[in-house]
Amino acid sequence: MDEEKKCTASSKANIPKGSVSMSSLSQHIVCVGGDGSVSEVVHGLLLRAQMDAGKTINGSISPVRAPLPLGIIPAGTTNVLAYSLHGIRHSVTAALHIIMGNIQPVDACTFSTDDKLLRFGFSSMFGFGGRTLALAEKHRWMPSSQRGDFAVIKTLANLKPDSCHLSFLPISNQQLPFHLKKNNEDNSFKSESKNQWQHIQGQLLNVSIMAIPCLCPMAPRGLAPNTRLNDGTMALIIVQTTSRQEFVKHLKRYATLKNQFDFAFVETHLVKEVKLCPQSINHCGNALHEHSGEGHTGSSEDVHPWNIDGDLLETSSEVHVRLHPELINLYGSNIEELEEVKAKCSCL
Repeated sequence: MDEEKKCTASSKANIPKGSVSMSSLSQHIVCVGGDGSVSEVVHGLLLRAQMDAGKTINGSISPVRAPLPLGIIPAGTTNVLAYSLHGIRHSVTAALHIIMGNIQPVDACTFSTDDKLLRFGFSSMFGFGGRTLALAEKHRWMPSSQRGDFAVIKTLANLKPDSCHLSFLPISNQQLPFHLKKNNEDNSFKSESKNQWQHIQGQLLNVSIMAIPCLCPMAPRGLAPNTRLNDGTMALIIVQTTSRQEFVKHLKRYATLKNQFDFAFVETHLVKEVKLCPQSINHCGNALHEHSGEGHTGSSEDVHPWNIDGDLLETSSEVHVRLHPELINLYGSNIEELEEVKAKCSCL
């Protein structure tokens, strides 16, 4: 995280970036910061809720909802979650949602390996997205405005696929949300009629698993435009091996209103669970390494970076991602409802 994290139990008027404020009167928590700060707070809230409920913390946990709603004031380098909640990176808008009590239940995911819970989160990337973040973390001495561009360019220059075994449990046609039945006429996202695990094995450049749309200025439609905050689906976006030129075209589409998935090498699904195991290792062990730089055994080629809500997590194990509908309450609005209101208003 670019901001220093600081926790306080008081509700002061001037709250520093990367801080958490909790009011005992209104019983809510407010986090001021970017995606990294918010991710840590969300994980802590949900983990504490499981401990209070007497849940066994493991990879097969059926988590309970966090009892306290969380307000997010965007103040970081990246503010994907706040942007997805408010439709804009604007601290006053975020504060007004908290004051007015506009609460949205939001889907969340658990990330686990070898029946060990790694963390709670909303989105993840493996492959290009993970490598880009890992490279940026190695150059934290650079200004944040330059570090991201540098990491993207250098990762593109050394673009290479990962050999993976990917399994996923798709959403059936009967479980498809209404907004997708209405808007998915181009079949950009696939769903299956049978509730069976699907398998893909091969060379993959990037795998994105997202339970929220992940809106941001660089992707106004969202990194996963066909999922919503609480529609009970995860978007699985698989980019298979292709030329660097074609991959760059795919990335550039995110900044436009065109369909970024309209490429032969891009495959999309709506899913409930995903298992991903890199095939560069003999077996999926239980090695887990945080980005703090702790030593580990084994070859560095066996360790693969994951980008989970903007936080770097490195593991040489199979990662199991499961969706949990409406697991946490956040202050914000349903962006789709706001867009419908704008579309119906012709007074301006």
